[in-house]
Order: sequence, then C-alpha cells, then structure tokens
Amino acid sequence: MSRERRMIVRLIVAAWLIACSFSAFAKDEARVRARDLGVAPGIFSPGTHNAITDVAGVRVGQVTLKHGETVRTGVTAILPHGGNVYRSRVPAAVHVGNGFGKFIGSTQVNELGELETPILLTCTLCVWKAADAMVEWMLAKPDMQQVRSLNVVVGETNDGGLNDIRARPVTADAVHRALESATDGPVQEGSVGAGTGTVAFGWKGGIGTSSRKLPASLGGWTVGVLVQSNFGGVLQVSGAPVGRDLDRYAFQHALAAQADGDHGPADDRGDGSIIIVIATDAPLGDRNLRRVASRAMMGLGRTGSSASNGSGDYILAFSTADAVRRAFDAPRLQTSELANEQMSAVFQASVEAVEEAIYNAIFMATTVSGNGETVEAIPLDRVRESLLRHGIAPPGE
Repeated sequence: MSRERRMIVRLIVAAWLIACSFSAFAKDEARVRARDLGVAPGIFSPGTHNAITDVAGVRVGQVTLKHGETVRTGVTAILPHGGNVYRSRVPAAVHVGNGFGKFIGSTQVNELGELETPILLTCTLCVWKAADAMVEWMLAKPDMQQVRSLNVVVGETNDGGLNDIRARPVTADAVHRALESATDGPVQEGSVGAGTGTVAFGWKGGIGTSSRKLPASLGGWTVGVLVQSNFGGVLQVSGAPVGRDLDRYAFQHALAAQADGDHGPADDRGDGSIIIVIATDAPLGDRNLRRVASRAMMGLGRTGSSASNGSGDYILAFSTADAVRRAFDAPRLQTSELANEQMSAVFQASVEAVEEAIYNAIFMATTVSGNGETVEAIPLDRVRESLLRHGIAPPGE
C-alpha cells in the first residue's frame, strides 16, 4: 500500500473514531435535575441542597448492588436524627394511597404515632432480609441490651424486571453499610440504592429528592422529600403532556388496538409502586403528620399517576422537631405542636416537594441493563422539546 493510501486510511479511521465518540457522548446524555430544565413546581423555594437532608439532622445512606448480569438493586436508608431513634423517637404517620405492597412496621407506626428506627427502602422480596439486618444493627447499639420488641420500618418497590429479585440479593452487610454511611448534604439520585433497578412511566426510575423552605412569616419550617419511584401512568411535567409527546404512556397499546379494531389484551396498565418519605422540622404530632402524608398523593397525581391497581403507593411523614420528640420511657409526653390553622403552608410545601422529587428521580436516572432487559433513561433533549412546545422555558430563556 502506498504512503498516500495509508494516510487516507488513517484519516478515515480517525474520523470514524471521532464520530463514534460523539455518538457515545450523545447516547450517554448528561443527566440534570428538574430545575436545570426550567421545571420548578410550586411557589416556595427549595432548601440549600433541594433534598430531604435540608431538614436538620436527617441523613441518607445508600448502597447500590450490581453483580454480574442479573443483580440490579440496592438499599436506601433514611435516619431521622443522629441519635438512637429507639430511645429518642419521632412522631410519624403512614398514609396508604393504594396498598399493593409490603411496608413492614406501618401498622405500629400508625397505632402509636411514632417511629423508633430508621427507614429502609429496598426491593420487594428483600424487605424481610433488610428488616432482619436492621434489627441486628439496632440491637447492637449501646443501651439496647434489654430491648425485646423493635418496630423496624422497611418499604419496597418491585425491581424484578432489571433485577433477579428471586435471588434476594440484599445482604445484612449492604443494609449495615447503608445505615453506617448515612450523611447529610447532597443526596445521590437516579439509578442508585433502592432505585437501581426501578422503572417509572416506562423509563428508568430511581431515587429522587427535593425540599421546600417556608418564609419566616409562615414559620420558616423546612419540608424534605425522598422517593423511590417505580410506577406508571401518563407522564406530565408541569402540566406538559411529556408522556404523550414521547409516545410512551399507560394504556397506549389498548388505544392502538382499539384504533386497529383489535380487541386483544393490553399489557401496559401503568402498574408499579412508589414510596414517599416526608421529613419536616415543623413541630407536628402524628395526627397532622397523617394529614401531611395524605397530601403527597396530590404531588404524585400531578406527575401523571392514577395509583393503578397494581401500584403500592405508600407515604411516611415524620417530624424531627425537639418540641415533639418522645423519650422511649417517658411516663408522660409534654409536647408543643402546630395548630391546625398553621398547617396549610406545610401541606403546600409537601405537595410541591413530592412532585419535584419524582421529576428528579426520572431525570437523573441513567440507562440500566440487567437480568436480560434494558430500560432507557428518559431522553432529556426530547423532554426539553416537549416543555418548550408547551411554553415551559429552561432557565435563562
């Protein structure tokens, strides 16, 4: 081969490599949070990190499990404060939007109105292993030698598409690492922790978080939310019909079959689940926390969920305020909490933060392959196009 021909071949190969690199870059689109797309639900401003950890004392730890070609799951731990939650309990309440799921410990939380352990999120068939591991972790703590009853709280969503869920791959070590590594500050989102193998609106789902800081005239309280998103429906973002624009939404097979005169079964019913955890430093008792938790369904509905038959929609809300903290052995509780008339702003902040946390979970999620399946991350360029088409402009425009 002549020198000139070798030079041409090298140039062609170099051009091909550059093209491939650009193609890979385009495929691995940088993930951004909702606010980077101009999506800022509601009227109140977020806290410093726009995360559940903006509520002072709340910490989050996550362990992602990816083994071989089949395991895509993990654990997310939420700690209400830095002390022993069993000995210094926080008021809490659970609201069930649709009860197709497993939420260990929820009945006692609602019966007694308090939380006595951290909260764990994981995959459906691993909730019992996670609960057992947290029992072990809690009982090993100082001043727990005489404890003979412990109400651990573990929620789940089903990641059995991307993850070999029957292998029940969550270990005690993973749970302990999630609990021990919990920190305040920014929270990793998307395909991490308990969101590693989850799916939302037909795209990759995951962990999302957001917060709201009320103005001083409304108490100055902070509300923080963390979600494990794994549900379906017809995605809308700030009212824009993104799911329809991207041609991926629940029941579209049934609608297409009807248009074609085909009356066969449809398999896209929008099933799935979501766990929503709400933390606040507002001094609330369990009764008003139950009211806060119920409002989360409004934020969920704004994103396009209809809480389908096969969806487990669970919300747990708790308060970290010292004024409502409960010592485990107190003969009487002397607490001071907000009156009903002061609740409306907290409700509003909760709805806004839930909506944004769900968007963050989806927008920050990356494409994941596992267990013989691949679930794509939602293409943010097309989301931007949809938002612009419906009058929602990104920052600076």
